[in-house]
Amino acid sequence: MDLFSRTWTDLLTAVGNLADEDFARPSGCAGWLVRDLVCHLVIDAQDVLITLVTPADAAPTRDAVTYWTIDDHRPGEDDPLAALTVRLAAAYEDPGLLRFHLDDVGSAAGRAARLADPALRVATRDEVLTAGDYLDAYVLEWTLHHLDLIAALPDAARPSAEGLRRARELLEAVAGATLPAAFSDTDALLLGTGRRAPDGTERAALGEVADRLPVVLG
Repeated sequence: MDLFSRTWTDLLTAVGNLADEDFARPSGCAGWLVRDLVCHLVIDAQDVLITLVTPADAAPTRDAVTYWTIDDHRPGEDDPLAALTVRLAAAYEDPGLLRFHLDDVGSAAGRAARLADPALRVATRDEVLTAGDYLDAYVLEWTLHHLDLIAALPDAARPSAEGLRRARELLEAVAGATLPAAFSDTDALLLGTGRRAPDGTERAALGEVADRLPVVLG
């Protein structure tokens, strides 16, 4: 729960520190500008709010690892929701409006997470999780998108070491594979999700695991 709050606060702070011109830079999400990514974060924050106020009586069907599925499509393929996100982001026109909307909804999502009982059962995507597992799963989402946000901003603040470490643990658990210990947590996340292609040395270190990458999270 605490790590969710820290990684989310770090991501909101990073967005808040963006200059207006940064919103037109490419992000680490294939085909998306930074403004498209920030719009996606608004939608994510709404999802967190909705889920945390959707209690369930049934036993949990997912946890922080099994919340994630491996998607069949590869990055960059046509996705109606991704296309909608791009159109919504462009409609803001003024980056300040998008920044304000994320701060408004994002702050509310952060407060809801801090107030949530970790044992509370919540429903999302026709599945049931504890609030603690649900928020733990989102550490992976926030950390990956923090890396996406700063992909073309080398001087921007990076995700915390704790967030990177936990995100790597979650990714490896979802993939059912351990990436080489010599890889930094950042490189493991970028390579594991296809945000960066491995070079020859990295591919050799990956061995058979390379054939199972990238992991596209759904």
